[in-house]
Amino acid sequence: MTKTVSRPWLEHYPEEIPASIDYEKRPLQDYLRQGAKEEPDKVLLHFMGKEMTFKEVYTEALSFANALSNLGIQKGDRVAIMLANTPQSVISYYGALFAGAVVVQTNPLYVERELEHQMVDSGAKIMICMDLVYHRVMNVIDKTNLEHVIVTGIKDYLPFPKNLVYPFIQKKNYGFKPDVKYGKTVHSFTKLLKQHDSKEIAVEIDPEEDLALLQYTGGTTGVAKGVKLTHMNLVSNTTQCIRWMYKIDHGNEVLLCALPFFHVYGMTVGMNFSVMDRSKMVILPKFDTKQTLEAIEKQKASIFPGAPTMYIGLINDPDVGKYDLSSIEICISGSAPLPLEVQQRFEKLTGGKLSEGFGLTESSPVTHFNLMWGKRPSGSIGLPWPDTDVAILSAETGEPAEAGEVGELMIKGPQVMKGYWNRPEETNATFHEGWLLTGDMGYMDEEGFFYIVDRKKDMIIAGGFNIYPREIEEVLFEHPAVQEAVAVGVPDPYRGETVKVFIVKREGHDVSEKDLNAFCRERLSAYKVPKLYEFREELPKTMVGKVLRRALLEEEKEKAKQNA
Repeated sequence: MTKTVSRPWLEHYPEEIPASIDYEKRPLQDYLRQGAKEEPDKVLLHFMGKEMTFKEVYTEALSFANALSNLGIQKGDRVAIMLANTPQSVISYYGALFAGAVVVQTNPLYVERELEHQMVDSGAKIMICMDLVYHRVMNVIDKTNLEHVIVTGIKDYLPFPKNLVYPFIQKKNYGFKPDVKYGKTVHSFTKLLKQHDSKEIAVEIDPEEDLALLQYTGGTTGVAKGVKLTHMNLVSNTTQCIRWMYKIDHGNEVLLCALPFFHVYGMTVGMNFSVMDRSKMVILPKFDTKQTLEAIEKQKASIFPGAPTMYIGLINDPDVGKYDLSSIEICISGSAPLPLEVQQRFEKLTGGKLSEGFGLTESSPVTHFNLMWGKRPSGSIGLPWPDTDVAILSAETGEPAEAGEVGELMIKGPQVMKGYWNRPEETNATFHEGWLLTGDMGYMDEEGFFYIVDRKKDMIIAGGFNIYPREIEEVLFEHPAVQEAVAVGVPDPYRGETVKVFIVKREGHDVSEKDLNAFCRERLSAYKVPKLYEFREELPKTMVGKVLRRALLEEEKEKAKQNA
């Protein structure tokens, strides 16, 4: 590219946020070590009534690192973690890093086919998993390089008497009773910790070159790929996040961690943020509106990273008014577009700030965020973070686009990945002259604020017109009876594609296809108005709450085949 990229967004930075940061070139796990040395008795995590200090988490992470080393793990080996948010997920993550391993975060909801793909692709040697998914792991182990499986359960870190009661609750709710066959290759997490001391392991780490994480893409746009993230990628992004939140009471905040740590978003803005900032993380094993509301009230949570569906769930809970949510100061929304109405209602309920950001797995993940205490244009994903260059690639010229022109978002910054694991061709295709191509279509306004129009692959082309699903969804969210909405393009013999929307109604409200059609016709050009409507009780989602648009499209293709 010949055109120079300007940075108009820097004019909006308050004086507390630098345009560039001097990042510490350290392994990520050093922050846990330093916290344990300097403030050993400070509480790092709270889990269903149990609290652990920095020293306790650090000590157990080192014991786990020694256990991994004893099982043959060496620098660069991959260790898979298939856990819900629990103390074990923090201990095993940092323990693997202390051992010099590369963490492979694995979704506990994966079916055997997905699990097998990830284990074969990553070459992981050890898996740490919940007892709930143990049999799923054992069903694929012979097709992978896994040599050992380490098993744990929710009850292992519950305080007395919850640890005694929980197995009965588990059996009642899930019909589940642990049936783990321990042996030479299947180990108990808690027993391994007791069998190994917490001596330091000396592993030389080059933070800029050595991988800390193989984070697999969500698979919402195709086959999941392993994203290679170095220690410095993660240190940089966590540092950027902390510096962006310049008004918080550093070291004394309470982060509500309902976003799963196995997702890069929850890992960076929840777990790694807490460790680096030395703030307390309140860990929830899954998102549940009642448990979340109770945790905010009881633990006085001040920072709550989440996805739009979480905030939608909370504001629509019939009992939300019974809880004291006034401790909330900052809510960080990501993983999907945040409807303006949801933002406004949540801020009114809590008195805190709910701002939208943007990122992707390939950038650790955050690249943009709205100012918490400054201008927040409606619908904008905000400004690029310090040291993050962003440009819009014009499809016509192959150069950075002019302000207001829609093109593909591309990014440079210290948080951008090394590439895809064992996929050199896809890595090359994802970079354009050193810039990471995001696959997201958007534009920058004249002031330097960025807007996402939609994913390149999600764009609907109907009768030659480009239609962006997000625009339709934003209109539908304005209707008082609509709780959730997603628009997709389905085959149409005349137009090529036509717009279909899937709607979840708000509890206690009713609306018809005719009502919504009239509503959309007042607010959208005729060619953008949905032609098909389908009402559902719920929409298929990832664990982070991102709607699986691909799953809906596959359903439509299957229907079309059957009707052919």
